[in-house]
Amino acid sequence: MPRSKQIAKRTIAPDPRFNNLIIAKFINVIMKNGKKTVAQDIVYGALAVLKEKKQAKDEVKLFEEVMDAIRPAVEVRSRRVGGANYQVPMPVSSDRQNALAFRWLIAAAKARKSGGMKNCLASEMLDAMAGTGGAIKKKEDTHRMAEANKAFAHFARRR
Repeated sequence: MPRSKQIAKRTIAPDPRFNNLIIAKFINVIMKNGKKTVAQDIVYGALAVLKEKKQAKDEVKLFEEVMDAIRPAVEVRSRRVGGANYQVPMPVSSDRQNALAFRWLIAAAKARKSGGMKNCLASEMLDAMAGTGGAIKKKEDTHRMAEANKAFAHFARRR
């Protein structure tokens, strides 16, 4: 990490189909080896399957609902105080909330074994909306850890 100046955040263009920034970021996280069109096909296909199963009109609203279900509010960070390491619960910034939600959603979809990433992602999104699935379990585990370590909250840095 540089000590001299703050690094500027890179801005990315919204996705071409829905003109939405969060979906564009999700596509970039899904992307492997620079194959953006493959990642777009996976995400747009999963959103189409989700829309069909939910009989909804707007895929963007469905995606926002999925992300709201998965985003964590608090997490534990390791903090060294007087020779001991403590797991200190801290609130999560909005950028990190999105990054964690993306990561958990993709990992849970990859863990499924039902034909194709598009179908796995759609299934995981449906489960997230229902309050089940691997990504929701990860969020609940994170919140449970923060709740268990609430006694160490006074060690959090003041910024």
